[in-house]
Amino acid sequence: MVVLSKIYTRTGDKGETALGNGTRVPKHDARVNAYGTVDETNATVGLARLHARAEMDEALARISNDLFDLGADLCTPDRHLDATLTYTPLRMIAPQVDRLEQEIDAMNARLTPLRSFILPGGSALAAQLHLCRTVCRRAERLVVELAAAEDVNPEAVRYLNRLSDWFFVAGRIANDDGRADVLWVPGLTRPKA
Repeated sequence: MVVLSKIYTRTGDKGETALGNGTRVPKHDARVNAYGTVDETNATVGLARLHARAEMDEALARISNDLFDLGADLCTPDRHLDATLTYTPLRMIAPQVDRLEQEIDAMNARLTPLRSFILPGGSALAAQLHLCRTVCRRAERLVVELAAAEDVNPEAVRYLNRLSDWFFVAGRIANDDGRADVLWVPGLTRPKA
């Protein structure tokens, strides 16, 4: 276990940070942007948990832990692994994606099919879960962009893709199983011509 006895190190004062393999990169590096946005997604999950109860809170706690796993995966590229590394880098695995799919299927079975797009809102938890979804989608776009240039664990991309779906369906569950969803009405606010 890592012990964090000193929070600041001053090693990033010139705009660089260390990846999990020891390589120093600029803080605006694509990999840092990707795992930084995964961290941001996790922060939104923390806010959602303030409104969640029982099973939803337990599921969000698991997701929060998964997002730390994902950050660890993304911050340690396979190539140029430091020979002094004393551990095997943590990688996302298919069962983490499978669990999300099973949970999505179970939640979705409680819902009536949508006949309209929905707007973020309804309950505080639903609104927060939609924020989680949109930040997760941004993280996914950044990870996909990174994967176009460097090696990225494909399970990392799959996990983020499925997680944003999970947040969408969970948002409907948080709206009284979809009964309190806020439906989009096309052109509702457009002035009459």
